[in-house]
Amino acid sequence: MRKEYKRASLTVSAEQYEMNKGLEDGFELYTKVVTNGWISPDNLVHITRPDGAVVCPYIKNRRGVTFIREGDYVIFDDNNERHVCGADKFPLRYKLLEENTEE
Repeated sequence: MRKEYKRASLTVSAEQYEMNKGLEDGFELYTKVVTNGWISPDNLVHITRPDGAVVCPYIKNRRGVTFIREGDYVIFDDNNERHVCGADKFPLRYKLLEENTEE
């Protein structure tokens, strides 16, 4: 029988993904992502390198590899493990505790 559960309170730090901030663990060729059919390529962040190669950034953790989509947040937990959360789900799961005015 299924039971209902509420997600436990968890304080994390998070940052919306931006290029050139070193938030990703690596990049995979876009053609490989599409050809292997790992995920739907819709809204994937993709970067064209100077040599013409198109790559997609990803985060790697104990659950595997997660490719980053436009607007996704990178979440840092207490163990410094990182996760990706979609922009559509992030405000439903996390509320800002206080404004940080540091840039």
